[in-house]
Amino acid sequence: MLKMLSAGACGIALPQVVLAKFGRLAKPVKLGVITDLHQDVMHDAPQRLDAFLATMKRLKPDALMQMGDFAVPKKENQKVVDSFNQAHDTVMHVIGNHDTDGGYKKEQVLKAWGMEKRYYSKDVGGLRFLVLDGNDKGSPTHKGGYASYVGPEQVQWLEKELEAYDGPVVVASHQPLAGHYAVNNAKQIQQILSKHKDKVVISINGHSHIDCLLEIEGVHYLHINSASYYWVGGKYKHESYSKEVHAKHKYIAATCPYKESVFTMLEFDPVAGVVKVQGRMSEWVGKSPQQLNVPKIAEKEKEAVIVPGIRERTI
Repeated sequence: MLKMLSAGACGIALPQVVLAKFGRLAKPVKLGVITDLHQDVMHDAPQRLDAFLATMKRLKPDALMQMGDFAVPKKENQKVVDSFNQAHDTVMHVIGNHDTDGGYKKEQVLKAWGMEKRYYSKDVGGLRFLVLDGNDKGSPTHKGGYASYVGPEQVQWLEKELEAYDGPVVVASHQPLAGHYAVNNAKQIQQILSKHKDKVVISINGHSHIDCLLEIEGVHYLHINSASYYWVGGKYKHESYSKEVHAKHKYIAATCPYKESVFTMLEFDPVAGVVKVQGRMSEWVGKSPQQLNVPKIAEKEKEAVIVPGIRERTI
């Protein structure tokens, strides 16, 4: 059964070292998060976004964030982008690797989404969000395919931001900074964040389409699941919807879709000293990855990470 669990349910226990700065928040900060909507893959992406926006209208977070693989900047997609931008006074965008598919340029994405910069900082209720662009080219270890790298310009900026700011920080990126599918220079970024673990409350990402939490050297890394599906690839193509849907949306066959839209709200609670992750579990449409014999991902956290939803969290 699909439901958005109560804001007070469970939380991530933060390292003791960060609590002093985190405790400076005057009150809890609530962030509504959706990622990997894939407007250009899913036939029902607008309805999935509508479900998120309707829930957030009821929950009244302090800001909204979409974490990439949202919608390429073509004219037909502008209505979806505008719906998100007009839903709240404070919205944040993160650029995903698929947002420039079809030959679009990053500058076109910035213009269509109303972004001033591809990476930036944003203060919400005393909590500073540092938003990165994980699509830089130039990685010395790039092995083909989409770029997955935080380049030297951003690394320098990130270090300066963390040095200069003395309050609590959340780092957001599309590609993970740790764990499965992490950026090529993940260790470099992890070292920077761990150096400032007294400020870094958590690092959040999309991209992986899994529900996963890691802790590395005093910093938590939360993989937020896709709103729409788990990607299984061409080897596991199958039909989850009608032939008409698959005829018009060819990439859906390489996915295991979620029946309902998946998203979350994060509540940064300085009194309890936790980040509360609201759960929202759906179910598979058609065959699951397990039924298709898709290989499991090896997890250090010893839990299944390929699931049709986001679980409420506590450690």
